[in-house]
Order: sequence, then C-alpha cells, then structure tokens
Amino acid sequence: MSDAIIPLHAIKGRGTATRMPHRFEKDVRAAWDDGWGTLEEGLAGEAPRMETEVTFENARSAIVGNDSPDIFFDYSINPYRGCEHGCVYCYARPTHSYLNLSPGLDFETKIIAKRNIAEVLRADLRKRSYVPRLLNIGSATDCYQPAERELRLTRSIIEVMQEVRHPFSLITKSSGVERDLDLLAPLAADKLAAAYVTITTLDGELARKLEPRAAAPHRRLRTIRTLAEHGVPVGVSVAPQIPFVNDDMEHVLEAAWEAGARSAFYTVIRLPWEVAPIFKEWLELHYPQRAARIMARIHEMRGGKDYDSDFASRMKGHGLWAELIKQRFEKACNRIGFNRQRIELDLSQFRPPAVPSTEGQASLF
Repeated sequence: MSDAIIPLHAIKGRGTATRMPHRFEKDVRAAWDDGWGTLEEGLAGEAPRMETEVTFENARSAIVGNDSPDIFFDYSINPYRGCEHGCVYCYARPTHSYLNLSPGLDFETKIIAKRNIAEVLRADLRKRSYVPRLLNIGSATDCYQPAERELRLTRSIIEVMQEVRHPFSLITKSSGVERDLDLLAPLAADKLAAAYVTITTLDGELARKLEPRAAAPHRRLRTIRTLAEHGVPVGVSVAPQIPFVNDDMEHVLEAAWEAGARSAFYTVIRLPWEVAPIFKEWLELHYPQRAARIMARIHEMRGGKDYDSDFASRMKGHGLWAELIKQRFEKACNRIGFNRQRIELDLSQFRPPAVPSTEGQASLF
C-alpha cells in the first residue's frame, strides 16, 4: 500500500486512485517526499483523466461450478473480468492479480470481455455430462456494467438460455437490465428467470463514494419496480453491510418492498487479499475520524483479522456485531414480509442445444 497522500479530487468517479500492487508482484513503487516539494506540487495539480480500456479474450469455458455451501447457486457465468462500477468493497478485485493487473485502479479501468462467451456456453451445455442446476449470471462482476451497452455479451448469454430453456438468475446494480425485458419477461412467465438488484444504501452521496459508477439508489429502485411490473420475480440484496457506514438497511428494505421486491438477502463486508488495503485507504480518505472504529468492528466479526474465509462465517461474520446485523435484517424482513415465498425456477424444461451439422450428426428430435 502506498504511503502517498491522495487528494479526494483524484478519485472522482472511481473507487480508488492507486494501482495497488498485487500479491504476486516482487517490486512495489510508491510516491515519496524528496524534500523539494515535488510531492505537494503533484497533489495540487489536476488529476489525470482515467479512461476505461476494454480488451477481449477468448474464454475456454463459460460455466463455473460452485461447491461453496454458503452460496445459493450451483453454477455461475461472468462475461466480464473487472468492473467499471468501481465498488471499493468488491470481493472480486483480487482476481485481477492473476492477470498481472492491479486489484485497485486497473480492476475498474481495464475490463476484459469474453467475446466468445455465447459460443462457449453452447458447447458447455451440449456436453453429455452437463446436468442443469441453479445458475447465476454476474456473481463476480456486474453483467450490466457500461461495456455491456455496446458489447451485449450478457444479452447473448440470455438468448442461449432462452434457446435451451435453462433457468437462471442474475444480479446487478445497473438499470441496463431493463433493456433485456423482452427476453426476461417471457422467460420469467415460464419460471425460467429471476433477478436481484443490489442496493447498499439509499444515501446518494454515500453511494457515489462506495459505488461511483453504479446506478443511483433511486434508479435501482425504479429498476426493481420495472422488473416487477413485467412479471420478473425480483429480490433485493442489501450487501455488503459495513458497520458505521451504511446504517439504513431497514429503509432500503422498505423501499425495495414498495418497489416490488419480494425476497432479500445480505452479507457483511468481505476484505480478502488486496481488498483490505484498498478499503482502508478509502476509509482514511473519506472517513478518517471513524476509520479505526469501523475496522475494529470488522475485526470483531472476523476473529481479529481483516477477513476470515471460513465457509461457516465468511458471508455473515460471527460475534456480537454480526449477530446484531443478523437480527436487524431478520426482524425487518419479518415485519415487511420478505422471503415468505421462495422463487422457484423450473429445471425440467432444459433441452441441450442441437449439435451443428459441421460437428457431426444432428439430433433427430
């Protein structure tokens, strides 16, 4: 982590302003004061414009299996690596380290798009060993981040799922999901699609700091309403819960219910690997007076550490503070009416895609 002082204007529109070194790097470089005032001069200047760069890769597979007992789905599909929304708390940031990119600024400015995702997905679904199970789109990075407007990779995935009648859910912070209602609404009517929208807080100013390029909270509420009005079963995620930061969980749940959400879930903040120093840097920039207090409560939920990956507690934490968040969530859900009916998706309708004539004998049926 750099010791350099970062002015707030430098991170306008981004979650972080530093290319945080990843855990595989041997050399770390940081700005420092040479005694000639050069550091102060650099900080006083106008921050450079940080453009988003989208590159492409050919994926070798589309479906990722999940055997974690604390996650509700069995398979996931992520058409993008990195996410321009720039959520400072994102647990997927460390995945950029495997690409020799920074989990900090690179994660939100260097987006990798899997351009062949639809073709690879068809191949995965065509395998004789494939068994349909609960599948989620966008579990790691947002499947409707800005690049999706032009690339339409998420839409191509949904078109494949429609073709083979495979049920799925998706999760997003973006209003871009409304573009695909022409596909989602008919699938939802056949119990083949459901959606979840994440709303971390209703405080617009806080949301701009936490999730600088995601849709505003009021816009996400309108997305929930639009999905519900079109018959798409929709739930709300109030994750992550961060002590002394987003303390309006009950208000979020009430607003989401009013908009049409009928299921809800939460997690507490997770700080694996490089996410911990990135989040601490963010706290020192935005909430220096309470940064130590916030981290103390996080440590209380994680056995004295920044993060504990144990399946039994990684999503909800443990200890007094974690129990308090759990009770708040459960009492609010019971009072409002959430989670009284489970969203049921129909796995029995799945039909594997036909084998192309160029690859062998096609199906007779």
